[in-house]
Amino acid sequence: MLIRTTASSFDSPVSSEITPQDIYHARRDLMKLVATGAAGVTLASWAGRRAFAQTIQKPGKLAVLPAGKSAVAGAMTLEKITDYKDATSYNNYYEFGTDKADPAKNAHTLVTKPWSVVVEGLVKQPKTYTLEDLIKLSPQEERIYRHRCVEGWSMVIPWVGYSLAELIKKVEPLGSAKYVEFVTLADPKTMPFVGSRVLDWPYVEALRLDEAMNPLALLAFGMYGEVLPNQNGAPVRLVVPWKYGFKSGKSIVKIRFTDKEPRTAWNKAAAQEYGFYSNVNPTVDHPRWSQATERRIGEDGLFAKKRKTLMFNGYEAQVGQLYAGMDLKKLF
Repeated sequence: MLIRTTASSFDSPVSSEITPQDIYHARRDLMKLVATGAAGVTLASWAGRRAFAQTIQKPGKLAVLPAGKSAVAGAMTLEKITDYKDATSYNNYYEFGTDKADPAKNAHTLVTKPWSVVVEGLVKQPKTYTLEDLIKLSPQEERIYRHRCVEGWSMVIPWVGYSLAELIKKVEPLGSAKYVEFVTLADPKTMPFVGSRVLDWPYVEALRLDEAMNPLALLAFGMYGEVLPNQNGAPVRLVVPWKYGFKSGKSIVKIRFTDKEPRTAWNKAAAQEYGFYSNVNPTVDHPRWSQATERRIGEDGLFAKKRKTLMFNGYEAQVGQLYAGMDLKKLF
């Protein structure tokens, strides 16, 4: 996710902001660059990312996290799974840098043991869970979800975890609880970009309670049959497949139930670009690019053909009823 800003808003420029996103993804735009002599820079940047991807550890290097196949409707897409090296080398995790390759380079500093998650707010059973207790709370399932980013790229990732609803039922929300807020780790000692002016730290995301209770909303501890790599949000993260990827908070340390709509990180940073709901809606353009099409990471590289973006990222049958009667162009 990128926000429009002045130079004084950042400690350093965002590399993917310097060269517009569509340059990477459209032959027509690349031809424009050729005319200006900038094409070599773009191709070199892309080639660098692909070369770096080859150094990412493959399955077998991290602890195995066994899981059964999910029976939740819509949780097992038959689409081709994104290659592990692509899913772990092209990431948004601003605590470790603003370029897509930065998290894989820098997230080795993240300390994930010991880890605990505080559950508080409008619940009958507030509790601090160790990571081990949280994992044992419900059987692990494998779910193959589409993962969509506002900048026009997407992946298909086999996540491991269980429905967030399992945890919510355990803590028993009060009748006054309407929203669930997710607070992520913000440790400047282990996260080199915390303290930068890119965002208001810590990173915060939130869902309506009924969204959080939908069976597709996943509390994830792993991917590709292993525990989460640091750059993908270790050791526990949220995955909400019908929303844009930034809605899925990484490295969660607190879950708070509230009666008021929380201010989320990107909504605070640029409310005109990032609404609270952040549902995948191809009829609503981002102010700086279209949402109507997407490109799957790892498919034919720089010149991959775009595919049509599906409403709710293809999960309309499972989640569309949550937004019945809402103006999704106004409540984006």
